[in-house]
Amino acid sequence: MRIFSLNSVGTAAMVAALALATSASGAESGQQFTVVMNNMNFGQMPGQVHIGDTIIWSNQDTVQHSATARDGSFDIRLQPGQKGRTVLKKAGKIAVDCLYHPTMRTTLNVLPAPK
Repeated sequence: MRIFSLNSVGTAAMVAALALATSASGAESGQQFTVVMNNMNFGQMPGQVHIGDTIIWSNQDTVQHSATARDGSFDIRLQPGQKGRTVLKKAGKIAVDCLYHPTMRTTLNVLPAPK
């Protein structure tokens, strides 16, 4: 059986290469935006979102809510105090409702991914 050892320079180079590969493959594209659900309403929608951006839905109300896209592109159901996320995958105006509260409605205006 052979045992190989690396000197500190080799180890540092290996760690740096691994970190670079991990960050490149695990890099998130786009920005993150938070929409708060409170007082039986969706909070302010972000002004400009793009394909690849992430919406974090935060239920800060005392009842269950959902963020359900009418086009079926996402359906996030949250108990009080929970957060959920969706990555936007298509451009256009996406109507969003709460399945449990018909008066809770909003729209996301999703732009094409920036170049």
